This record gives sequence, structure tokens and C-alpha cells, in this order.
Amino acid sequence: MYGAIRQDFFQLHEVTAAYGVSRHHLAKVVHKLAQLGYLETRRGRGGGIRLAMRPEDIRIGALVRRSEDQPGLVECFDPKTNTCRIDGSCRLKGALAEAMNALYSSLDRYSLLDLVSGPHRSRMSKILFATKS
Repeated sequence: MYGAIRQDFFQLHEVTAAYGVSRHHLAKVVHKLAQLGYLETRRGRGGGIRLAMRPEDIRIGALVRRSEDQPGLVECFDPKTNTCRIDGSCRLKGALAEAMNALYSSLDRYSLLDLVSGPHRSRMSKILFATKS
């Protein structure tokens, strides 16, 4: 959201200050999002980080799906590691899969532009860029 509002290159330290998050954690996030093609990073003078895609082309559901490195919600979601004795008889797996699909379906309705547009944009800008150094 920072990059979508900023619309230009920015530095990692600006984002850590704006959100009050760990530089180490944010560096990992930036690296992952750059690998996925959401961010562009440049070294050197005039470099930094910026969105590599238009905000309206970034679907939140797809971004969350692609950026999650976590195993399935429960062991039985992954056929490689599934050792559940009641798999195939238990209805929990289906219920959880349905819930996850509903979550992603809801997130798919939004683009990054949707999240930074409207009446809250100026307030977010004031908050995020008040700490700009």
C-alpha cells in the first residue's frame, strides 16, 4: 500500500519508520514480493523500491496466495505429509477448504488500488509520510 500511494521509488527505512516494523522482516517481505514480480528494486543512487505493476492489476487474493510460504492449514491438505488416520472420513478438511476458498474469493474482489483509493487515502498518506526522512 505504501508503494501504491507513493507512486515512485522509496527506501526500506522509510517503510520501516512509517509502519513501525522490523527492517529485517520487511527486507524479507520486499525480497519475496520482488521475486514474485510485484516490486522492483534498484541499487545505487536514485534506486530503491517501487511497485513493478499497476496497483489496479494487483489482485489481493492472488498476492496472498502467491506470497504464503506456509504449509496447508492442516496436515491433511498436503498429500505428501498427510498421515491423518481419519482422512477421507473427516468433514473438517472440507469445511476448512470451503472457508479458505471463501477467504480468497473475498480477497479476489479487491485490487491494491481499491485499498488505497477513496476517502481514506489522504489520511493514510499523512500517517505514512509524516515519518518520511
